Amino acid sequence: MMKTTLASLAALTSALVLFTPQEADACGGTFCDAGPQQMPVDQTGENILFVMAGEYTEAHIQIQYDPTAQAEQFSWIVPLTDVPEFGVGSELLFDAVLNATVPRYGFNTVNNCNGTDPTGFGGSTGGGFDSSAGGSDTDGGDPGGGVDILLEEVVGAFEITVLSGGSLEDINNWLVENEYQVDPNADPILEEYLSEGYIFAAFKLTNDAETSEIHPITLRFPNDEACIPIRLTRIAAVDDMDIRSFFLSDNRVVPSTYKHVLVNPLKLDWANLAANYKSVITQAVDADEAGGRAFVTEYAGPSNIVPTFNLYNEQWNSTPFAKLAPIGVVDVLENQDLMTCFEDGGFGTSTGGSGGDACQYNHPLLRGLLQKWLPVPEGVDEVSFYGCLSCYQDQIDMDAWDSAGFAADFEARIVAPGARANEILEAFPHLTRMYTTMSPGEMTEDPFFYQNPDLPEVDLTSQIATQTQSCGAEVVWTLPDGREVYSPDSTFPDFPDEMPWEEEVAEMMQQGAPIVLINQTETINAQLSMHNCQYNYPSAEECGNPGGDTDGFPGGTDSDSAGESGGGTDSGSAGQDTQLDDDGGCNCSTSNEPGGPMALALGLFGLLGLRRRRG
Repeated sequence: MMKTTLASLAALTSALVLFTPQEADACGGTFCDAGPQQMPVDQTGENILFVMAGEYTEAHIQIQYDPTAQAEQFSWIVPLTDVPEFGVGSELLFDAVLNATVPRYGFNTVNNCNGTDPTGFGGSTGGGFDSSAGGSDTDGGDPGGGVDILLEEVVGAFEITVLSGGSLEDINNWLVENEYQVDPNADPILEEYLSEGYIFAAFKLTNDAETSEIHPITLRFPNDEACIPIRLTRIAAVDDMDIRSFFLSDNRVVPSTYKHVLVNPLKLDWANLAANYKSVITQAVDADEAGGRAFVTEYAGPSNIVPTFNLYNEQWNSTPFAKLAPIGVVDVLENQDLMTCFEDGGFGTSTGGSGGDACQYNHPLLRGLLQKWLPVPEGVDEVSFYGCLSCYQDQIDMDAWDSAGFAADFEARIVAPGARANEILEAFPHLTRMYTTMSPGEMTEDPFFYQNPDLPEVDLTSQIATQTQSCGAEVVWTLPDGREVYSPDSTFPDFPDEMPWEEEVAEMMQQGAPIVLINQTETINAQLSMHNCQYNYPSAEECGNPGGDTDGFPGGTDSDSAGESGGGTDSGSAGQDTQLDDDGGCNCSTSNEPGGPMALALGLFGLLGLRRRRG
């Protein structure tokens, strides 16, 4: 069996990759405008989106970087077995997919004392958690030592060289000669892939490119399967490293060589918007049956959940720039709704200038293009310059300006990727988002993924519990699955380690239902019943009656083997237990009122791989 594998080494900052993750601001983009009921959070890292089309697989890689790094320091290497088609990806696509599928945990508050039943939003102040919004020939240098150059091209801001053959020493010599840094710790990994017949793609920014021009890369292979080659990251990985991947396809995507886990929702800290979710996920995937190699599904459903209105605009057109004088550039960009310079500040992605002026860039790559082809003169304010190009006509760098070059870059980095983003979202009806954490010792097997048309959808974009308050301090939490949890105060109980972290572990099939390896619903329900009954909930008679309701809550619930789970950041649980008097308090009941979700999310650490099977 031949494997066609694409493996990003962007995580190997101590080896071949010379950039670090960019710090992201919590609560970014338009989500913050929704008010305190929604607090999305982004996770820095490299995000991967696979398009699984059957006859081909297309991998989109979003690269995040240290904005203080020098452009010449930015480089990375990718092992693969076939030469793919390289392209420029859409930054806006990643923003839209990440925001649309953010898992949200929150709660409503219901006051049920003396017959009153007003509703409100739990955690009214909320809070964000900072955990997660072309081509030409180029000189690749002297290959030397048996290394063959299979491809040299410029794709957007990157020079790409595909190398084949030679020994580990030959590869390292070529990398050094071409100004790539080599770490000896990477040698065993590279040697392993060389022995398996892999070739390598080396990436670095073009000589005149700045880090502000960095954009997503796409790689397209003629295969029908995706893989994340985890073993490539073990030399530089940290414990419990976040890994998230997205899949556009015709059906839900599941792991084939890894297990699938359903998280026990009683372990989440609902009072604090599931802020402990990363630690819960880590414990769940480290359970005996999962063995540290398992995924949870955060979203699996229609891809039209992703808004497309800002991914591509039919007004975007590179043609007007092809023979344009530089003083007319901003006017054309404004006509295409890509840029605005105005007084008294503004909204969106902007750069402030003197006197409160600002320029708004409506595409993340636009400012980098302007700085490349129409750089701000030394000593001139950026907003003043772009806001009135004719005012500085004599200071424009005409050696830097090339109307045809600007038009080509504009087409390759803004127009074409935007059109492609819309195309794949319209062509593939299903979107899957999966997440896990892994430590280096667990990175011994690459996870592969395939589609299963028989599994139900998963949607954690609105997981809302209900907190029902009595006349005293005690509350009853009703979780989205129907479980009722008594608490002596407004916190969510901190269940002991004896309660399972995972509700179910299963092996996923290409067709039909999963093969359940372990299901702990009965154990979880029994322990919940014991917890509730120590407070005489739902009543002393029912708790003390062997023939009564033994699961501790009306109706019960069964675990859905198709998958559910969510995302969050790693922080402690805030629950506590306080013994109440046996005579209890007011008669309480619960109500599942709709309410605004409190959002939190996890980002993705990006690795990816693809393989092709041959007879």
